Amino acid sequence: MPALSPAASTVELPSFDMKSRMAVPVSDGLPGARLPLRGVTVLAVEDSRFACEALRLMCQRSGARLRRAETLAAARSHLRLYRPDVVIVDLGLPDGRGDALIRSLVMTVHRPMVILGTSGSDTGRSTALAAGADGFLDKPIDSLAAFQRALTGFAPAPEAGDLPALDPLALRDDLARAADRLAADPDAVTRRYLAGFVRGLAQIARDPALAAAAEGCGASDAGVPALRGLIAVRLAEVGVGFQGGS
Repeated sequence: MPALSPAASTVELPSFDMKSRMAVPVSDGLPGARLPLRGVTVLAVEDSRFACEALRLMCQRSGARLRRAETLAAARSHLRLYRPDVVIVDLGLPDGRGDALIRSLVMTVHRPMVILGTSGSDTGRSTALAAGADGFLDKPIDSLAAFQRALTGFAPAPEAGDLPALDPLALRDDLARAADRLAADPDAVTRRYLAGFVRGLAQIARDPALAAAAEGCGASDAGVPALRGLIAVRLAEVGVGFQGGS
């Protein structure tokens, strides 16, 4: 099992051969720019468009190609046809637990070179590693360098302001989807899933008020109206330029 690094947002990975896929320095118009993931294909099993957009931008900045599956079923269909180098699995998905997919990937004959779990949950890291993941990405990912290091064990020195700007329309789509499902009187299982989904969005958007409302919704049905109300406020804010909650 990989050794945990408590001060970092990722864990150290075991050695693997991705050297043939590592890029030599390649210019993208910036002095000293590098594409350390050039030629690498990443499958993100992620139900949030907003979270996946962050991954897409980081892959783009690193030279990797990204594909997305929104559910476990879609991921398994994809994996029957393609062999990604890296699979990043969100632990909370609409049709089941991501750690179940991690376990099956670890055992498959055509195991991806790197399998990572991702979650905004406090227990996400231990759950993913127990399932056999090579490492873990906390939500939100703190830097481009941390993302690259998680995928390869190598990254250039982090630079100030290296996080790409996120798409507010992707956030709006995710919030609107959560609002629709919360309005449909969800059962306890769906409510807890939606609470985790919104909590992940809040962490990426750095919105502590929305995260707290999601926690309340996950704990009890009584928290659903408060979360619905705050999502409505955030949807209005996204329409005029979302800057995070207070």
